[in-house]
Amino acid sequence: MARLSRIQLIDIPQHIIQRGNNRSLCFADEQDFAAYAHWLTEYSVKHCVDIHAWVFMTNHVHLLCTPRIPNAISLLMQSLGRRYVQYFNHKYQRSGTLWEGRFKSCIIEDVSYLLQVYKYIELNPVRASMVDEPSQYFWSSYQINALGKQSALCTPHPAYKDLGANSLDRQVTYQSLFRYQIAPSLIEDIRASLNKGLALGSECFKSEIEKSTGRRVREAKIGRPLGSCKNQEI
Repeated sequence: MARLSRIQLIDIPQHIIQRGNNRSLCFADEQDFAAYAHWLTEYSVKHCVDIHAWVFMTNHVHLLCTPRIPNAISLLMQSLGRRYVQYFNHKYQRSGTLWEGRFKSCIIEDVSYLLQVYKYIELNPVRASMVDEPSQYFWSSYQINALGKQSALCTPHPAYKDLGANSLDRQVTYQSLFRYQIAPSLIEDIRASLNKGLALGSECFKSEIEKSTGRRVREAKIGRPLGSCKNQEI
C-alpha cells in the first residue's frame, strides 16, 4: 500500500512519534535526555514550532506541537535528528542510523481531542509501569503543565490556556483531567491516527481537512460505496 503523504498545516496541532531503530535504545543516560531537550528547544525556536507537550522514553519520543510556518515540523525533526545522531554516535562510538525511518505524525482537532493527546503523551511512563504517577517522571511536560515548573521548551496551546483564568487555575484543572482513564477506544484512535498518518478529530474536521488538502485523512472504506449522504438520511 502506498504511503500517504504527510500533512503539515500551519496552526493545526500535530502529534509526533519517533522511535529508535528496531525499538532500540536512543537515550542511555540523563545527559542524553538533556541534550535532546536542549536541541529540541533550540530548533523549535529556529523553525517556528510551538511545543505543547512531550515525553522522552528510552527508545522513543512523543511530541505535541503546532507549526507556525510551512514545512516547519519537517525542518525541526530533520535538524534535531541529525544533530542528536551525531552526538549519540560520537559519544557511544557507533555509526549508522539511530531512528526507525521517518517520524510519524497526525493532525489533531483542538476541540475535545487535543487535551486528551496531552494526557496520552504524559501518561506514557505510567502505562509502561516506569512510575505510578506522571509527576514522578522527569522527562515529560507533566511537571510544567500540571505543577507549574518553568520551561523554555513549553508553549501553552490556547486549549490549555482556556482551562483557567490564571496559571494556578489552569494547573488545578489540568491535574483533574488525570483522575479519569482515557477511554480504550480513544487510545486506539490516537494510535491508529498516528501510525497511519490520519487525522484525529470529528468527522466534520476530517471532511474539512480532506476538502482543503485533497488528501484522505481517515481510514479507506472497503467495498463499493453505498451512495451519497443525502440518500442515506432517514
